[in-house]
Amino acid sequence: MKRKWVYFLSDNLNIKNSDKLKEILGGKGAGLYFLAKMGLPVPPAFIISTSACRYYLKNKKLPKGLLKEVYLGIEYLEKRTKKRFGNKDNPLLVSVRSGAKFSMPGMMDTILNLGINDEVVEGLIKKTNNPDFAYDIYKRFIEIFSEIIFGIKREEFLKISDNKEKTIEKYKEIFYEKTKREFPQNPYECLKMAIEGVFNSWNNPRAKEYRKIYQIPEDLGTAVNIQAMVFGNWDEKSGTGVLFTRNVKNGENKIYGEFLFKAQGEDLVAGHVTPLPLETLKEKMPKVYIKLERYVKKLEKKLRDVQDVEFTIENGKLYFLQTRAAKRTPLAAIKIACDMVKERLITKEEAIMRISSEDIDYFLHPTFDPNHPLEIIAKGKPASPGCAVGEIVLTAEKAIEVANQNRKVILVRNFTKADDVAGMAKSEGFVTTTGGETSHAAVVARGMGKPCIVGCADIIIDFEKKILKIKNLILKEGDKISINGTTGEIIKGEVPLIKSEFPQELNLLLSWADEIAKIKVRANADTPIDAENAKKMGAKGIGLARTEHMFFAPERIKYVQLMILAKDEKERKEILSKLLPFQKNDFKELFKVMNGLPVTIRTLDPPLHEFLPPKEKVEAINQLASELNVNKEILIRKIEELEEHNPMMGLRGCRLGIIYPEITEMQVRAILEAACEAKKEGIEVNLEIMIPLVSLVEEFLSQKKIIEKVSKEVFEKEGVKLNYKIGTMIETPRACLIAKELAKYVDFFSYGTNDLTQFVFGFSRDDSEKFLIPYQQKRIINFEPFKTIDEEGVGSLIITSVLNAKKINKNIKIGICGEHGGDEKSIFFAKKINIDYVSCSPYRVPKARLAAAQAEIYLRNKKISLITTK
Repeated sequence: MKRKWVYFLSDNLNIKNSDKLKEILGGKGAGLYFLAKMGLPVPPAFIISTSACRYYLKNKKLPKGLLKEVYLGIEYLEKRTKKRFGNKDNPLLVSVRSGAKFSMPGMMDTILNLGINDEVVEGLIKKTNNPDFAYDIYKRFIEIFSEIIFGIKREEFLKISDNKEKTIEKYKEIFYEKTKREFPQNPYECLKMAIEGVFNSWNNPRAKEYRKIYQIPEDLGTAVNIQAMVFGNWDEKSGTGVLFTRNVKNGENKIYGEFLFKAQGEDLVAGHVTPLPLETLKEKMPKVYIKLERYVKKLEKKLRDVQDVEFTIENGKLYFLQTRAAKRTPLAAIKIACDMVKERLITKEEAIMRISSEDIDYFLHPTFDPNHPLEIIAKGKPASPGCAVGEIVLTAEKAIEVANQNRKVILVRNFTKADDVAGMAKSEGFVTTTGGETSHAAVVARGMGKPCIVGCADIIIDFEKKILKIKNLILKEGDKISINGTTGEIIKGEVPLIKSEFPQELNLLLSWADEIAKIKVRANADTPIDAENAKKMGAKGIGLARTEHMFFAPERIKYVQLMILAKDEKERKEILSKLLPFQKNDFKELFKVMNGLPVTIRTLDPPLHEFLPPKEKVEAINQLASELNVNKEILIRKIEELEEHNPMMGLRGCRLGIIYPEITEMQVRAILEAACEAKKEGIEVNLEIMIPLVSLVEEFLSQKKIIEKVSKEVFEKEGVKLNYKIGTMIETPRACLIAKELAKYVDFFSYGTNDLTQFVFGFSRDDSEKFLIPYQQKRIINFEPFKTIDEEGVGSLIITSVLNAKKINKNIKIGICGEHGGDEKSIFFAKKINIDYVSCSPYRVPKARLAAAQAEIYLRNKKISLITTK
């Protein structure tokens, strides 16, 4: 009979691709198949495919013909073991275990010792002359079968303490009391129920939550592995163990694991008994241990990865029950990957594909001491990873004040804005009650490499009383909290921090990534410290230096504010001349740090009202008027004049430089004077000037004209000439649509995907959390568009504009400098359309380097490219 749903370990499947095999047999089944094909001792087994599970879950019944194939499988086990299923004299017992394509340890159900009943237990007693063993097997089966199939908690049975025979009778009484039926005695009936029980466990709450956390698709289903039982609880020469072929905590190339004598595998996993180190087996049963060690070394070499192996010893004979790729810590993952390349087990490409961005994250940020208890008081959305501890402060000013006393602070706000940056720089981390992952707080946090939690609605801030209310808990300004920006958890009190460091192997692995990746990774960096951090993280230049961030230092902000209040162009120019030395010094420091690497400097972008207090902040207005020595009414009039209904679409970006050309003139003069001075000092300058928010060719040409005029003046004055590029930030749909025209005049495009996404969707990135979360829950949208590029909409515009631009200007450079530049999926998209570079926050650079290499490897193997210029 040709089988459709069931596979035997002895089948010749002729499937060389292990991923494909796991799709059919699940990870556990594929592991058993490999073990058997390698000739290792494996109890006979057959596997019900994942497709049968998918059919069952969709149709609420077993597929036609499945049970016939299962019965053939039982016959196969009977022939292999020379035992009979349901036979009391020589009984075959089986395990029925789940096994999805991706490992989900402990999330789904397993039933052991199936096939035992009242007759079989008596037969086992006669055969083994060991009543304790036989009754223990039956007792375990009733407990686990009743819980999984009938929902009777195992604890109901464990309350019983009596001799084994009486315990069985009392177990059956409990079962009858709960179900009003006798405990089933037909092994085939139990087998059918067990198969359905394992299929149903795919959708139990813990399995669904696990898949959500690890982004495992919901529609894969689980295989069912039906295997002849071997008994680690048979006698004193029996036992069960789990081993790892290398140390999964630190990566050391040494076998380690745990073992229990006279026990079944569930005893080890459940943790009811303290296991023994694997070395104990070496002492007590040296011949078995030598064989075990030889087999698992052979297994790792064959499968070319660290293995997590379950084994049982029955009466001195070794059996393998499972092997799978071992889960490991980030430290171990990176060391093992590098070691395996050195051992020539895997290639550099394979090593790179085995590391995740989460592995790298571990080394970028401090973590909490895992041994310290946590009192979690609230949870928000994790926006920037890492852990921090400090006193609660509720304003940026307070953050500066307290931090200047050498005390660590956590800034807690409803939201942050540009003039909070100085206080944010003094804080260890930030918490906001509103906003999402692309809010101001989140973006600044990632740029600074500080932990941040946003959208924590459980927190109510009373600024007047200077307290936080979290449900029934009240915390005062000055109380200590700890925050985990990786999980979004806020913890009461001070949790000890452990600093992670880049291991030597990580630097080696990232150097391999750089060799492979075609996309270069730059950083968004505004200060020399940012630039140093970026270079340290492996950035190949600065893709975005935001000149406005340089304005917020206390000694500069007053000049910006006075410039805004200036009566005419002459007064503005006079005040701007006082800002020029600050800007020039900033730019020169960036050139020094990058020395030859590209530095892309964006001219002023935000609307001017961001540099002044809002009109409702009367006290702040009074204070500023006093500090600037200006009439309060003049200040209020200017604030009202600059007020806009939709400032993100108002007077900002290149529009500022067109209305106030003297601002662009000052900035360009500062940039070019800094570049000339740096060149005279022997520093190699690779300068790119970027004009923001262009929607019209004439806008770009207006600013380009100013740049070329000022460059001519500066080069004549300094007696120096240098090459530089002029490009634009593509942030509006219209800029994408006129890319062919813009490409005639620009040297580069850099896609500002934050604003482009905002304009294309019509979503405000600061307010979209209110509906995007419900949208995701209702499955209207299945991703976060401000985190991952929307390939269908935003991506289509980018593809069209890149294609059109390259038709006109073959040498045009293309980059992405929004926060998407640090997102793995967005980097894959960038690779598919052959973008030259991405730019992201300095602390996201290592992850972007890894993603760029992984995209190259994956897409090269798949031979995928979305566009061609031929």
